[in-house]
Amino acid sequence: MSASLYVTEYNGTTGIADAGYTTGVTDLNQFYESGDFAWIMTCAALVLLMIPGVGFFYSGLARRKSALSLIMLSMLSIAVVDFQWFFWGYSLTFSHTGSSFIGDLNNFGLMKTLAQPSVGSTKIPDILFCLYQGMFAAITPALAIGAAVDRARVLPCIVFMFVWSTIVYDPIAYWTWNANGWSFVMGGLDFAGGTPVHISSGAAALAFSVMIGKRAGYHKSAGLPYRPHNVTHIVLGTVFLWVGWFGFNGGSALAANLRAVMACIVTHLAACVGGITWTLLDYRLEKKWSVVGFCSGAISGLVAITPAAGFVTPWAAVVFGIVGAISCNFATKLKFLMGIDEALDVFAVHGIGGIVGNLLTGIFAADYIAALDGFTSIPGGWINHNYIQLGYQVADCVAGFSYSFVLTCVILFLLNLIPGLSLRVSADNEDIGIDDDQLGEFAYDYVELQRHTSDVALPNSIPEGRAGSSKSSEPEKVV
Repeated sequence: MSASLYVTEYNGTTGIADAGYTTGVTDLNQFYESGDFAWIMTCAALVLLMIPGVGFFYSGLARRKSALSLIMLSMLSIAVVDFQWFFWGYSLTFSHTGSSFIGDLNNFGLMKTLAQPSVGSTKIPDILFCLYQGMFAAITPALAIGAAVDRARVLPCIVFMFVWSTIVYDPIAYWTWNANGWSFVMGGLDFAGGTPVHISSGAAALAFSVMIGKRAGYHKSAGLPYRPHNVTHIVLGTVFLWVGWFGFNGGSALAANLRAVMACIVTHLAACVGGITWTLLDYRLEKKWSVVGFCSGAISGLVAITPAAGFVTPWAAVVFGIVGAISCNFATKLKFLMGIDEALDVFAVHGIGGIVGNLLTGIFAADYIAALDGFTSIPGGWINHNYIQLGYQVADCVAGFSYSFVLTCVILFLLNLIPGLSLRVSADNEDIGIDDDQLGEFAYDYVELQRHTSDVALPNSIPEGRAGSSKSSEPEKVV
């Protein structure tokens, strides 16, 4: 680690687990810039904000009777996965030693995790890198769990999050971002999570949909005939995600520098272009300016630019936004061709969007953009005449998708065999709704009032026989 004008060069033990006290100094802060600390801590908070954003986005897309459960699952992902991250996730992913596939447990329970320069960058210490990357670990199962909508029990989902993070996310993140990982050594480029976050969650959502089966009433060619129940929730979720993505991609420079600024610029530009592109694609069919379409397109652009944000120019970001939105838009039809009830299009947006972004990175990555941080050197992509880079990107995509899909199927198959961890609710409870069956609470107070009008209605105030009334034997069905 080279010293700058304001910091002292780190002189402690490196390359193995060490808290930093081998430096022999009392002030461990002297090795790092306070500005880098402030930026990465802020970015960690921004990525944390994205996770309830995922919940609101999914909640708005779903039916009213499952709206609250999706928000709850996203919040549970924070709690469950960040405990796993403290317990052994960080060590398995970012230990200083390990194989080409997975790390070791030398940092188990954040042991010896403090002031040594991190695996990700010498600009920040282990403990700050742990905080920041823990948010990435937490959002990934939250993305995948959207496949559980309308039919999954909460307890198996909680267990799934912990197990999946350990067996699927940690190895993929290790081989992508850890200097010992096979993809990193090969030369694969993934700035902020095209494979570990988006491809892995998209593949997991597809596998979850296969293993848990179709929702009641699902038709192969038309799905379930309902529209998103709350477009305002979708917009709110999009806002959380769009703002949070500045921390997601901008923070992945792991320092406050020009590369972080460029990452924010291309991230925002890809989202803008993606939103416009998807809206126009929908307008050509329905002659309506779809709010849901705009939000979906913005997210598609953000997903596509994620692996490339620290490698590409602003003009390339326009291409990422257009191609990402078009690819994800048409990919929403794949579930009908495959006959899979992937209700919230997690596979289409995150799986396909991540693959498209990874491949475009192999074409548009520029060595002079990566060098904006002052020390990163890459051979670039096709625009630098490094044509083998696309092959590396293909290998990374195939490995990440296939590993996540197969292991997710295995995890869910085994979970379903364990007493008390059956994945799916009963047909009657599916009809009632996940919110009522699993939570006993509702996203909107008026839903509960409709279902229990005998608690609030005066006798004879509602005509006899009216569905959901105090004199009706059947509660009103919530959709």
